[in-house]
Amino acid sequence: MNALRTAPTGLHAGAPLTYLPDLGSVFALVSTDFAMVEVELRALLDSTVPAVPEIGRYLADAGGKRLRPLLTALGARAVGHPGPLARLMCVGELLHLGSLLHDDVVDDGTERRGQPAAQKIYGNPAVILTGDFCLAQAVRLAADEAGFQAVSELGRTVTAMAEGEVLQLLNAGNLDLDLHTYLAVVDKKSAALIAWCAAAGAWASGDESAAQALRAYGHNVGVAFQITDDVLDYIGEKRLTGKRRGQDLAERKMTLPLVLAMQQAPELRERLRKGPPSPERIPALIADVRATGACDQALDYARQRVGLGVDALDALPQGPYRDGLLVLAHHLVDRVR
Repeated sequence: MNALRTAPTGLHAGAPLTYLPDLGSVFALVSTDFAMVEVELRALLDSTVPAVPEIGRYLADAGGKRLRPLLTALGARAVGHPGPLARLMCVGELLHLGSLLHDDVVDDGTERRGQPAAQKIYGNPAVILTGDFCLAQAVRLAADEAGFQAVSELGRTVTAMAEGEVLQLLNAGNLDLDLHTYLAVVDKKSAALIAWCAAAGAWASGDESAAQALRAYGHNVGVAFQITDDVLDYIGEKRLTGKRRGQDLAERKMTLPLVLAMQQAPELRERLRKGPPSPERIPALIADVRATGACDQALDYARQRVGLGVDALDALPQGPYRDGLLVLAHHLVDRVR
């Protein structure tokens, strides 16, 4: 991709919805399912080896958006899945927890969700193995709750996540990272799991056509979600991101705003080649990135991807759960306001 297109316009870009006025109403739709998710998640982190639940719950209890369980519930109910969903909703969250535990070891992270990263407390080996436990539990649970097609697709998803993590690792510190490679990392590392979560209930119901529509929705929304998180590093507050503003920039992480800013102002690349910026330099660098218009351009692209995702939902029957997916998709970008 050589250029980013403008944000979507028309019906799906901003027309009023039939059923749901706000995000609170979306959560209310699946409140019964959500009430059981935290209980099930804690149970699924249990083990006869005491360190495993201690490490798993250390991260799980620190919070998180629980976006993946929400997508699973909305997608499943949108296609008429009639049964209990809490355990299926935990699949994506377990995979997410496992990947975060692994990521913080690989990246030598110091903080996660407002507290010291797990490996700073428990050490690398125990945290890596607890991450493996979470991944294995997720695969077993997907087989139990959703059947062969879902677990087969989950295998492809975990493969993509691993490839994305390796691709990101190989490009750590690469200040010449291009847009294509950035998007490849996001596609694999972030969007693949969100796509699976959106489609899981349809696979469990045996509705392959709906599963493909929901996967397309989830993939595009997942890209938009990650881009928006990247933008929030430049314009957000810690309460929205769980990390300090400028943390990605301090690590010279090539997220979309910085990739685009360097296209407009190549001198930014040369300034960062001199080494990680000191804390006192971060505010000025943030201001320079924002002055290029890169943050607005990145958000425009995120909105375009939301539009593509929303278009995919045309294949689903109208109803409050489909509208819930529409509201959630727009919220994931509009939360920057």
